Amino acid sequence: MGVLQGFGDQLLLGTLATVQLAVVALLVGTVFGAIGCWMQLSGIRPLRALGYLYAAVIRGVPDLLVVFAIYFGGSLTLATLTGRYVEINTFLAGVVALALSFGAYAAEIARGALQSVSQAQRDAARSLGLTKPRALLSVVLPQAARVALGPFGNQSIVLLKQTSIVSIVGYDELMRKAAEASGATRQPFTMYLAAACIYLVLTGLATLSLEWAERRSSRAFAR
Repeated sequence: MGVLQGFGDQLLLGTLATVQLAVVALLVGTVFGAIGCWMQLSGIRPLRALGYLYAAVIRGVPDLLVVFAIYFGGSLTLATLTGRYVEINTFLAGVVALALSFGAYAAEIARGALQSVSQAQRDAARSLGLTKPRALLSVVLPQAARVALGPFGNQSIVLLKQTSIVSIVGYDELMRKAAEASGATRQPFTMYLAAACIYLVLTGLATLSLEWAERRSSRAFAR
């Protein structure tokens, strides 16, 4: 802690804020992804077009611009509705922006995974007397989940690193705490190096968790 000149506790608080933001955005983004996937596979043409449009727009725009759009656009919308300036909560803005970005990729991952299950297996399940919902739950989804696990986990690690961009609107996550410590101590290299080490630990733990989940999935599927 001596090397960090008393800012170790602040970096720890920033780390906890980063993890909290990543976890909540992951959960909300998974819901967005599921909805986006359902829309893309919908038999209703306008819904299908809207699902593809969501994925195309969000994937084609820098994540930083999505954060700005949610934070400043949300404030502008509320100011228009209420007639006075309303500042959006930075955590909420970060969650929504990151979840939108994650959801666009998750929708593509889920759609690809579902479409990877051959029609022959679906027909075989129906021929065994399984209803369509039962075949989906017992045959299609387990195989699709196994296919999607790796890409989904990798995108989750990307999300963890993307939390750093929310510092630009004032959320006190790890990068913002490192920037504050850098300004106070005039040792940017030390503080940003400490932040980099923390990110490496977090992404390393996430990678190990993903590998464990993939091994468990492979063993379960082999039974």
